[in-house]
Amino acid sequence: MKWYADRAPRLVWQVVADLLAVAWTWFWVKVATAVGDAVRALRAPGDGLSDAGQGLSDTFGDAAAKARDVPLVGGRLADALERGRAAGGTLTDAGEAQVQAVESTALWLTIALIAVPLAFALITWLPLRLRFARRAAVARRLRDQGRFDLLALHALNTLSLRDLAAFPGDPVEGWRRQDPEVIRALAARRLRASGIRP
Repeated sequence: MKWYADRAPRLVWQVVADLLAVAWTWFWVKVATAVGDAVRALRAPGDGLSDAGQGLSDTFGDAAAKARDVPLVGGRLADALERGRAAGGTLTDAGEAQVQAVESTALWLTIALIAVPLAFALITWLPLRLRFARRAAVARRLRDQGRFDLLALHALNTLSLRDLAAFPGDPVEGWRRQDPEVIRALAARRLRASGIRP
């Protein structure tokens, strides 16, 4: 495939379009990562809740272990303190769930902010580039094979009426007669329109 035109004006526009597509993608990747980082900053309360729950669970667990050594009421006191340890575990679980929700939201938001603009670029920019590459490759192959008659026929079918009217003489009659000058001139116009040097 031929990705870029041989002629300067079209080549410049293609390079500019490609650079804009790259800049567009880079911009949205930066925006998406910044938004993802901002959302991840919201996990701080969940981390704090998880740390507090873990600290509470550890404190009540240590107290329950020591309470078992107290004569007569040690067992009951340890059971009561174990409920406090369980409450600390509940706080830890709630904090971890909040952190998980924030991380998941940040991830999917980042993916969406990259995927949607990238998909837009791919459905607008990429088909144009692929169509040019295919057409230019075929036109170049026909030129290299010396198939100027097919290029001339294609020019007759695709040139505007104004361009055909400005053509010296009758291009259709010249093509029918296989006039080499007319065929070369029409083929050259088709090649230039395809971004290929005649």
